[in-house]
Amino acid sequence: MAQEEDIKYFVRIGTTDLDGTKSVRVALTGIKGVGRHTSSVISRMAKVNEFATLGRLDDDGVNRLRAVIDQYGTKVPAWMTNRPKDVYTGESKHLLGADVAMAKDDDVNMMRKIRCYKGIRHETGQKVRGQRTKSTGRTGATVGVKKKKEGGA
Repeated sequence: MAQEEDIKYFVRIGTTDLDGTKSVRVALTGIKGVGRHTSSVISRMAKVNEFATLGRLDDDGVNRLRAVIDQYGTKVPAWMTNRPKDVYTGESKHLLGADVAMAKDDDVNMMRKIRCYKGIRHETGQKVRGQRTKSTGRTGATVGVKKKKEGGA
């Protein structure tokens, strides 16, 4: 019973509160910009058991995780980052947290500004990646089939 009491239910890493009841590799996916593969790589780089419960880790293990997450983009090859060639700077970056959403918004705004096809599709609220639009993705008032009025001759 003493084992269950020393668990931390929330572990703060970066700007995110992670679930301490989950394993390290599952809990790390709670950070925006960290997926399943990235979380496994981070836990191996930090020399932490990825199957251990995050809330049961000692402070040293959590601090190692924090340090690896902060330096992840510089320690891995460019193909493992989520932004291998930044449009503005040309360098490889790995964005985390709110930076992911901000970069996506900046990219969409740039496409709108240069008036490329994808930017125009974003502006008009249409499908961007080549999906069919004849019968799906309709918005606005519903148009149905009108029934004939009964009665007559």
